[in-house]
Amino acid sequence: MATAYERFNLHATPEKFYIEACDDGANDVLVIDRVSTEMTLSGIKDIPPSGVTRPICGIMGTIRLVAGMYLIVITRKRKVGDLFGHTVWKALEFDVISYKKTILHLTDIQMQDNKTFLSMINNVLNTDGFYFCTDYDLSHTQQRLSNTSPDFQEMSLLERADQRFMWNGNLLREIIAQPELHKFAFPVIHGFIVMKPCCINGKVFEWILISRRSCFRAGVRYYVRGIDSEGHAANFVETEQIVQYNNSQASFVQTRGSMPFFWSQRPNLRYKPKPQISKDTNHMDGFKRHFESQVLIYGKQVILNLVNQKGSELPLEQAFAKMVNGMENGLIKYIAFDFHKECSKMRWHRLQILVDAVSDMQEEFGYFMVSSDGKVTSEQSGTFRSNCMDCLDRTNVIQSLLARRSLQSQLQRMGVLHVGQKIEEQADFEKIYKNAWADNANACAKQYAGTGALKTDFTRTGKRTHWGLVMDGWNSMIRYYKNNFSDGFRQDSIDLFLGNYTVDETESLTPLHVQKDYKFLLLPVIMVVAFSMCIICLLMAGDTWTETLAYLLFWGMASALTAAVIVVNGREFVDAPKLVQKEKMD
Repeated sequence: MATAYERFNLHATPEKFYIEACDDGANDVLVIDRVSTEMTLSGIKDIPPSGVTRPICGIMGTIRLVAGMYLIVITRKRKVGDLFGHTVWKALEFDVISYKKTILHLTDIQMQDNKTFLSMINNVLNTDGFYFCTDYDLSHTQQRLSNTSPDFQEMSLLERADQRFMWNGNLLREIIAQPELHKFAFPVIHGFIVMKPCCINGKVFEWILISRRSCFRAGVRYYVRGIDSEGHAANFVETEQIVQYNNSQASFVQTRGSMPFFWSQRPNLRYKPKPQISKDTNHMDGFKRHFESQVLIYGKQVILNLVNQKGSELPLEQAFAKMVNGMENGLIKYIAFDFHKECSKMRWHRLQILVDAVSDMQEEFGYFMVSSDGKVTSEQSGTFRSNCMDCLDRTNVIQSLLARRSLQSQLQRMGVLHVGQKIEEQADFEKIYKNAWADNANACAKQYAGTGALKTDFTRTGKRTHWGLVMDGWNSMIRYYKNNFSDGFRQDSIDLFLGNYTVDETESLTPLHVQKDYKFLLLPVIMVVAFSMCIICLLMAGDTWTETLAYLLFWGMASALTAAVIVVNGREFVDAPKLVQKEKMD
């Protein structure tokens, strides 16, 4: 496999960037012309001594904004661990460097737009969870890598990466187009990775959890639901659990993703907006595309739908079940499990009902395993595709239980666990396991919903606690605020980063300039003033109680009526995306 360089120096002159490969024996230099934007391969001898030099950890890519091209580099990284002898890194800090030496040629409006676009790029870069490896392909599961051809093995990391999980694919388009430059860049995945050395019965093994977040139909909680016309599901995440022991390895893969038909749940100031299923769209085309690709990649599918089977979530569950039945595909099985109903009143032990119900299917699917002599002894023939509304909290709890069951079998087969021993009895490992899955839940939740996950107290401790309920309430409040008042900007940031929206330097006015009706600016002010007058009337009572009551009624009615008008027109008051027009739903 053609590996990428690991260490670099960036030499900057007013005319060019010189990115020098600093690996042992390397002599290559990537030269970027800051005027023509041309990229060429050169040697160390061409680096001028006058340049300003700084070390960098890698190239994230380039992007065009209003002021011209920008170079995005990784400036700080942290080692996560070693995967089969290959170092896995987490990117911690980035720098976005302008090709242009000045932006004085821009108008005031263009300067403001450029500043906004830069803050969007930094918003994505500052979202925790970017990982990379310079000599190993993190974008594929162990099983996919084992089933590749010799030609695939010779490809560069950029050529062979799974495009679903390559978050800097759009940023690297220019480098990808020039094969001689491929050693200067590597795929970066977004999600979560934890690698822990563990010990059971005196036997040391490596336990690894990798969650890969798809960059197709990527976005934030309420603005990206369902699927697109290509069958890509919102918040699709592939999670792989890997065990290494004495040169043998085992892998178990699960997926999660939004219910794969056309539905929306746009924020409107209500705590829980009502989901809407599109009435004038052919759902089956996208639905079939989604599951045909899932079967092709993962084999048989068992859908675990964890949404409520009452209230606003019921129509979604019914639509999902109806479409699966309509496909008449024997490779796809549908199981609905009302998570909240089954586990109400802290009855979390009832999750075992679902785990037991799918145990035969889990035995049938198996897992991928390679013996210590490098021979593939078993393969995973199907996956569990779990979902709830957000594919976060409920989904993560179920995935952690299924993964533990698979791990139990793997460790027994490897000889780590003795016959009759259970993972739950290994206190030290159980703590590592539960905390890692809870951290995985938090990472996925922050990337999609903007806050940490709910129900992580169960994942961490195996039981629901009252303090956990309090923390869930707090996180729910933060989610409400972000989903209504900051997620439009976050969605725009992701669309810009992934290339769903491209900046045109010739445009005089970008979509950022959306004028709202004056009444939508005025009503919140009226409501605040009216509510403030209510408080003042209470604190500074009139001469008689009837006078005070009259004032209170007047200002109370004014604030209540204004609040009611705002709630009725809630969609006009939330922070909506501006760059890409999302699908209109009835």
